[in-house]
Amino acid sequence: MNIDYNLLMDKAKDASKHSYSPFSKFVVGAAVLASSGNIYQGCNVENSSFGLSICAERCAIFKAISEGEQKILAVAIYSPNTDSCYPCGACRQVMNEFESKDEEIDVITEKLGQLEIKKLSYFLPCGFKI
Repeated sequence: MNIDYNLLMDKAKDASKHSYSPFSKFVVGAAVLASSGNIYQGCNVENSSFGLSICAERCAIFKAISEGEQKILAVAIYSPNTDSCYPCGACRQVMNEFESKDEEIDVITEKLGQLEIKKLSYFLPCGFKI
């Protein structure tokens, strides 16, 4: 599948506008491309009990899976608070769970206005799979 990385990043930027981050003030948006071609957006949602918070990437991935998707091809992550907003360890493992056996997930970030595209294995070289 031909992936429009710019479109995914635009969707991640749009999703960041819905971030609920009153505690950290760290705004994040994500856009996930599923193997069906559908794109799902998510944002970080914090809670005063921080363990109940969710990252933008997992929000978007869980939205995709809850709509019947099975495989994720790409994840774009954006934060206006920093350059190169990388996924946390929990998000990396969740991405790993829904990666196609045939194709590694592309992780898209933006650094100094330029898209950076790296494979998930760059971020999670030894992910756990059953």
